[in-house]
Amino acid sequence: MASVGFAVGLGNIWRFPYVTGENGGAAFVMVYLACAFGIGVPILMAELLVGRRGKMAPPGSMTRVARASGHSDLWQWVGKMNLLAAFTIMLVYSVIAGWVLYYLFAAVMTGFSGFDGEMAAQTFDGLLGHPGMMLLWTLAGLMLTGSIIYAGLEAGIERAVTILMPTLFVLMAVLAAYNYVVGGFTEAVEYLFSADFGKIQPPVVLAAIGQAFFSVGVAMAGMMTYGAYMPSSISIPRSVFIIVGADTLVALVAGLVVFPAVFNSGLDPAGGPGLIFKTLPVAFASMPGGHVVSVLFFLLLSVAAITSMVGLVEPQTRWLEENKGFARHKSALVILGVLGALSSLTILGYNRLAGFTLAGRDIAGVLDYFSNQILLPLGGLLLAIFVGWVVPRRVSLEELGMRDGPLFGLWCFLLRFLVPFAIFLVFILGVLVS
Repeated sequence: MASVGFAVGLGNIWRFPYVTGENGGAAFVMVYLACAFGIGVPILMAELLVGRRGKMAPPGSMTRVARASGHSDLWQWVGKMNLLAAFTIMLVYSVIAGWVLYYLFAAVMTGFSGFDGEMAAQTFDGLLGHPGMMLLWTLAGLMLTGSIIYAGLEAGIERAVTILMPTLFVLMAVLAAYNYVVGGFTEAVEYLFSADFGKIQPPVVLAAIGQAFFSVGVAMAGMMTYGAYMPSSISIPRSVFIIVGADTLVALVAGLVVFPAVFNSGLDPAGGPGLIFKTLPVAFASMPGGHVVSVLFFLLLSVAAITSMVGLVEPQTRWLEENKGFARHKSALVILGVLGALSSLTILGYNRLAGFTLAGRDIAGVLDYFSNQILLPLGGLLLAIFVGWVVPRRVSLEELGMRDGPLFGLWCFLLRFLVPFAIFLVFILGVLVS
């Protein structure tokens, strides 16, 4: 559940349905599923394998497995790259999570009653222009995340996800059922699932590869750390299929939560974050029971944001415990304090420092590019090479609990050849195009 919560983030709620609709509907879903299970599954199995074998934060796990395999400690830098990626992502993600919490509060207080397009745009732009308000809600998100991690593995993370993840699934089911009754559901299904194979061109395939890689949370340190906590009795292959399957299902159902409201109100389904913060409040204002629905929707987003942030912060907390000898409580406070301080730079990039750019990107854009286009693909590529070519075959067999037969041979082939090639494409195109 913690791993599913880590994989299911804000991008699942708006990006995946939008990309699906724009790239051939059901045809894109078929390509994505092939990529998710041909690329996402093999490398996620590899990451959990290293985590469980090493039983430490990513740098320590990489070091232990490399030493046991008779190879250099330099492989620890892959784990450190994963930690840096998670930290960098948090500097942007925590701010966006703050927006979600602000809108949850606004939904509870007003339900966006009387909102039109101009008012929705003014509200969002007003939030971006108010650094103090953004910092307040960013810190609120970090405090919620920190309270879970501060409480520990069993009393904190495990207890939280056993409540939060069922809550997320129930909220999605309730909102999808509501949309089925109220209207716009048929149009959403057609938008998402009508197959247009004519749109399946090389760029669409690359989009599916990228979505499959990023969506499951590979090379962000979280999965390897959760792997370190996995009992040996738990099947890694079975767990990975559940994680990838649940991640995909949530992303698709999210489309049936978001788009019926958009279509029923005659609004534009495009727009990424603007869809959530500018378009949907207008839809909530005009729909029956919009006040309650808006609260449920932003509660759903808040749960997705917090569970993902827990997965990003936990590896850093664990690393401080192992390398600095800090108690968990101190580690959590230090990490959350540093994140809170540095996230203020991201916040200022939307207002006071809006004129500062580097290579044409604002502060959030630079952080996003560095983490998503550089660190994650490189970390994933090196992880695939490490497990596919460096880790002994017997170690992989032991941890995966598989026989040395056709299925294991297929996993080795995918991890050694297809996965590195696909991630390399994502990396090169991300650097050239972005």
